[in-house]
Amino acid sequence: MRTKVAIIGAGPAGLLLGQLLHAYGIDNVILERQTPDYVLGRIRAGLLEEGTVALLDEVGAGARAHREGLVHDGIEFAFSGARHRIDMKAATGKTVTIYGQTEVTLDLMNARRAAGLTTVYEAGDVKPHDFDTDHPRVTYLKDGATHEIACDFIAGCDGFHGVSRESVKPSAIQTFERTYPFGWLGILSETPPVSHELIYSNHARGFALCTMRSMHRSRYYVQCSLDDHIDQWPDDRFWDELKRRLDQKAVDSLVTGPSIEKSIAPLRSFVAEPMRFGRMFLAGDAAHIVPPTGAKGLNLAASDVHYLSHALREYYDEKSSAGIDGYSEKALARVWKAVRFSWWMTSILHRFPDTEGIGARIQLAELDYLVTSKAATASLSENYVGLPY
Repeated sequence: MRTKVAIIGAGPAGLLLGQLLHAYGIDNVILERQTPDYVLGRIRAGLLEEGTVALLDEVGAGARAHREGLVHDGIEFAFSGARHRIDMKAATGKTVTIYGQTEVTLDLMNARRAAGLTTVYEAGDVKPHDFDTDHPRVTYLKDGATHEIACDFIAGCDGFHGVSRESVKPSAIQTFERTYPFGWLGILSETPPVSHELIYSNHARGFALCTMRSMHRSRYYVQCSLDDHIDQWPDDRFWDELKRRLDQKAVDSLVTGPSIEKSIAPLRSFVAEPMRFGRMFLAGDAAHIVPPTGAKGLNLAASDVHYLSHALREYYDEKSSAGIDGYSEKALARVWKAVRFSWWMTSILHRFPDTEGIGARIQLAELDYLVTSKAATASLSENYVGLPY
């Protein structure tokens, strides 16, 4: 098979890139080692920046997000027994949209199918080759046979554990990582949200987050130990712990019910530099991971794809390599700002091993300043709704 861009990974990053390239007249093939149902079964993020929604609109996959998504003008912080609202729209003129990553993936899958584009699911042993030459290629196993795709470029959109980054020589890549000493225990329930906007709670027992996927489906998180297992957290224990970490108004409004999904996620900050290796590019989780506190993971993948698709269009339409030469630097500038913001949000809301005494007081002072200072509110809002591309 021959194509212009071989995309490894059929998550949101790979699918969005494929649709953008198709819109620009650039042939592409996507390889995915899992089945479509497996990809759609991943419970992930649910908050979209305006820039991400605009990209979905650009490829004709945004209609359902506009129809079913929940537009939020602000968020709330709970600490010292009270809640405080941040009006992000007043501060920035922008909003965010609550719409699950699973739904984004489904919309992009349907758009790709409607366009008749090639996606190879259950592609085994995918390997990029010769990306440091002018003739890169990707091999994979399917139906007991080895297949090869010759291409101009390879886009590694295959996540943190994918083969793309692992294929780079260690001497050619530098990684930065911070792991956090706790995880998030999250549940999904068919219950109405406790509040019409997100609640971030700083509590002596640990962080909690109240969010949602729709007006009938809620997503809740509590900070937990990395040694915990979901078997230790029956639904009743989870709801009891969540109530202990919320203000009384939220407790009184909380509707509980059976969990339909439950998982524990570790938190980490990770960045790989650069994001270009000859004719192979990394995008999304293949290049960076942020703790979910700032809701930046999916949105960073979208901005990466925005930069990369424009760079490839410039290469083919204008015969210029300036865009692809500058892709890594441009993408990383935005990535590091999101890494900083996600780290900061995590640091002011969670209980760390040393968050006692002065540490706890500093957190509360930071939060109080945040909700009482127009400058601090504006800074938070600007980052939360998404920095410009």
